[in-house]
Amino acid sequence: MVWFIILYLLITIGVGLFAVRWVRSTEDYLIAGRRLPLYMVSCTLFATWFGSETVLGASAEFARGGLIAIIRDPFGAALCLFLVGLFFARPLYRLNLLTLGDFYRLKYGQVTEALASFCLVLTYLSWAAAQMVALGIVTNALMGLDVNISILVGCILVTLYTFFGGMWSVSVTDFMQMIFIVIGLIVATLEIFSIVSLKEVFAATPIGFFRFYPEPGLVNGLNYLAAWITVGLGSIAGQELFQRIMTSRSEKVAVRGALLAGVMYLVVATLPLLLTLAARLMIPDFLTSEQDTQLIIPHLVGKYASPLVQVLLFGALLSAILSTASATLLAPAAIISENVLRPRLKNVTDQKLLWISRMAVLFIALISLYLALMRGNIYALVGEAASLGLVSLFVPLAFGLFWKKATARGALLAIIFGLLAWLIARLVETSIEPIIFGLTASLLFMLLGSGIYNFKLLPFKKPS
Repeated sequence: MVWFIILYLLITIGVGLFAVRWVRSTEDYLIAGRRLPLYMVSCTLFATWFGSETVLGASAEFARGGLIAIIRDPFGAALCLFLVGLFFARPLYRLNLLTLGDFYRLKYGQVTEALASFCLVLTYLSWAAAQMVALGIVTNALMGLDVNISILVGCILVTLYTFFGGMWSVSVTDFMQMIFIVIGLIVATLEIFSIVSLKEVFAATPIGFFRFYPEPGLVNGLNYLAAWITVGLGSIAGQELFQRIMTSRSEKVAVRGALLAGVMYLVVATLPLLLTLAARLMIPDFLTSEQDTQLIIPHLVGKYASPLVQVLLFGALLSAILSTASATLLAPAAIISENVLRPRLKNVTDQKLLWISRMAVLFIALISLYLALMRGNIYALVGEAASLGLVSLFVPLAFGLFWKKATARGALLAIIFGLLAWLIARLVETSIEPIIFGLTASLLFMLLGSGIYNFKLLPFKKPS
């Protein structure tokens, strides 16, 4: 089995490197020249989001806490894709920009661009680290290598083809990986449920396991809302989502691609949850042992499935992780090259900028590798990434697109005070999720800052 997985990884790298032939400019590297058809846009959106947090992280949370524990992902994640398709894809596509940082400059100016770019880069470090942790977990389960060595090997593999091929490599490999994800999960689910019936599995779940709504009370209600909007709203202001929208060959493709990806995500994400339910019945001791709950699906398949199904399932796991990992490396690299370095470089050619983008991929990979070696909870790492985007970037993006009175002053205040409120709430460990305080502060100061400016309550002058 190990040799089949190694062969699959080599094929993935080969396909990714083959796509380098289409990279001739920075636009090709960052947004695939805006030439992708609907099937590739929807597949790359799905594959980017269907990562380790969906298969390993959410499954572990589901096994421990039931349905209420996984509102953030997959339900909040699917909500995000639907909202993007319905409201955000069309106006963003019409702007014809390379990065989301360009939007903040176009709408609010260079100071806001710099601060927003800093926040954008930060949001991806934890997310990229989560994928590397997952690569380490899966490789360790397959080959018995030390987890840290496995994380390093996985980091090198995904960085290699992302470094050279950019969005073309990411898109082509995402398409291939999406096929493997779906086939692998379907076959594994069918084989496991040929051993145990759905009726037995559902009968073995404790009372309240499928509760979808919170217990009564203001705090419970606000925390439930926080679970929905952490990814549901927070990831809307994400460079990886923006890049995939901009790769579309038309505005219509951008809208339909996001909606189709949302449907695919919600449907396919039920398969790991079904496998988790089976694992609760078939390997009950696993949940009470000291083993990492994030390994519950690999352990189940390794114990009960045939060698062929194990190959398909582990291939699907690696596909899901690789597709998301490549996206989380390329997205912040695009921000660094286009919004941090390019404005400060004089007479830089497009070819030089292309290599700057590639070096930025390497820089992000090294930082994410360090974070991955320090921390291990995939679900928590991804949650942190989405939370930071929600409290700092979402409000200025939404108001900038849909409110004509939004100003640079309001955007700056929204980013700064949204972050401060979130950080303070985390430090004091409030009973209400910190993102509620951060989002409220961001919204309040966006309105306050824009209101002060527009209605001239204070003698501020409009910048020239």
